[in-house]
Amino acid sequence: MMVGNRDWLFQQETSKPTAVASTLGRFWSYFRQYSFVLVVEAVLVITTTYLQVLVPNLIGQAVDCFLTPATQVNAAETSEAHCWLTTMPATATTADYLQGLGLLVLLIAGIYVVSAMLTGFQFYCMTYMGQNVLRTLREQVFAHIHRLSFGYYSKHEAGDVMSRITSDADTVQQAIGFPLVGVVQGVLLIVWIAYTMLTQSLVLALVALSVTPVMFLTTSWLSARARNAFRQVRRSVGSVNASLQENLSAVREAQAFNREDQNIESFSESNAASRDASIQAVAYTSALQPSLEALGYVAVALVAGVGGLILLSGQTIAGTTVSLGLIVAFIAYTQRFNQPISQISAMWTNVQSAIAGGERIFGFLDLVPDLQDAPDAREMPPVEGRVVFDHVWAEYEPNRPVLRDVNLVAEPGQMIAIVGPTGAGKTTMANLIPRFYDVSDGAVTIDGIDVRSVSARSLRSQIGIVLQESFLFSDTVMNNIRYGRPTASDEEVIAAAELARADAFIQRLPDGYQTVLGERGSGLSLGQRQLLAIARAALAQPRVLILDEATSSVDTRTERLIQRALEELLHDRTSFVIAHRLSTIRHADQVLAVRDGEIVERGTHDELLAARGFYYELYMRQFRRDIDFTEAPAA
Repeated sequence: MMVGNRDWLFQQETSKPTAVASTLGRFWSYFRQYSFVLVVEAVLVITTTYLQVLVPNLIGQAVDCFLTPATQVNAAETSEAHCWLTTMPATATTADYLQGLGLLVLLIAGIYVVSAMLTGFQFYCMTYMGQNVLRTLREQVFAHIHRLSFGYYSKHEAGDVMSRITSDADTVQQAIGFPLVGVVQGVLLIVWIAYTMLTQSLVLALVALSVTPVMFLTTSWLSARARNAFRQVRRSVGSVNASLQENLSAVREAQAFNREDQNIESFSESNAASRDASIQAVAYTSALQPSLEALGYVAVALVAGVGGLILLSGQTIAGTTVSLGLIVAFIAYTQRFNQPISQISAMWTNVQSAIAGGERIFGFLDLVPDLQDAPDAREMPPVEGRVVFDHVWAEYEPNRPVLRDVNLVAEPGQMIAIVGPTGAGKTTMANLIPRFYDVSDGAVTIDGIDVRSVSARSLRSQIGIVLQESFLFSDTVMNNIRYGRPTASDEEVIAAAELARADAFIQRLPDGYQTVLGERGSGLSLGQRQLLAIARAALAQPRVLILDEATSSVDTRTERLIQRALEELLHDRTSFVIAHRLSTIRHADQVLAVRDGEIVERGTHDELLAARGFYYELYMRQFRRDIDFTEAPAA
């Protein structure tokens, strides 16, 4: 895809509006599958939140009930009202107070221990759910990659698609564990503490909460900009991945044409854009934490100051007697109240990044493949191989036809050779048979059945394809041949290799059929890869076979091997051969000369030569050089 188009798509995707609610709703649809774990998690969150709210109250009791009871106007009333652990009698000694204080301290320590244990279990439960959700998401993305048509991948870089299942999934992973629970628990803690403060002292509660609106406004402003910045980071990371993947695939071409410096410069530009986006995102998140901490200290100072003035004046405000313990408790409440706001802001950046990554993942999953099975699609029955193009038109872009009113009939067992200049539409014709693309008008039928009326899986299972550069996987030779028919036995694989004339070189490999090939079949020559591709096609036993320039890039000696293998493979099968070699065309039952998306001539090789038309000109210009090879005796 051209860089200009890629940049346009990049800007368009970046400018999309955020969809926080819908994205979180999509995540919820995955989590609710683990309803029992969710219930356990909810109980743990409520319990640990309650324990956090309880501790400041106990600290206030420690001050009022055991440290400064004599300073109260009525120590007995104070003890009865606030000291729910134990009520100290008026005749209590210092030892009694110390004993009661010790018990309260032990209770507070026990609460912290229990809270820590429950938090650990809470973290485990959330991690269990999060990792399972992430696994499901990755599997769905991987499956969707296989559902999208060729047209999608002709317009999108593989690296950008890969980032959905790598970097985007990683950002989701960082948030759907403990940070997400932290946000939920933080909100619950804020509400619970606010309610507790309001019930204990309305005046002190209003003082403590007076700074809260400023905190939320600050959090909202900085978080919104941080979220947009993190979305930009995700886009730039996708661009870096696309550039990296493309350069890894083309490293040989880069070295051959001395393009290393230019490629390095181009990658540096993409990498710099990712760096700038990351710095911008970090700048906003770095400003958020200290701002909230400063506002939290202001709230604590206000509570201490106003509470101290009320205590020293000895007044009762709104029917509440302010004690030293109550002020200490409110200071602790204020600190606890501000902590989740600060933590939510820090965790929310991870959640924001996950939402951005989730939007990209869900946006990818929501892409509707332009080629889908019809709702009433049936299974393709075993075919004989009669292929018909009935007034076929095809286009990749609207109003720009690649094929124009193409008509042809291939009877079972016939070989159809398709020739023409580059860009004439030869490969497009071949791609319409297994329905890699759809016709824009007309129909392609096999045995009278429109290929659009059957399931793509059942259709393609009866069609074999050998390309100019067939893809080999990093697996054993045996499994590479077996790729199109996983249930085939070892004996059937070896028989297919023998038919393809590949058995001889396979036996010379270090581990024979169990030799593990390198990436894309590295270590094998192009001709050897083609022989393995032919063996793969032979093992699948297709009734219709498509050869797309299968011998155009090999030497003449290797072509003889491939040609003999193809003669056996093509026997009694309907085949479509896109060829640049005369040796293939001479044996074709029909030769179709294609120019500008139209079949301008058709007939046998000898008939078209005798007509001295377009094919004759093409033959004299392109195929004449092969005549010595085709007439030479076989080695």
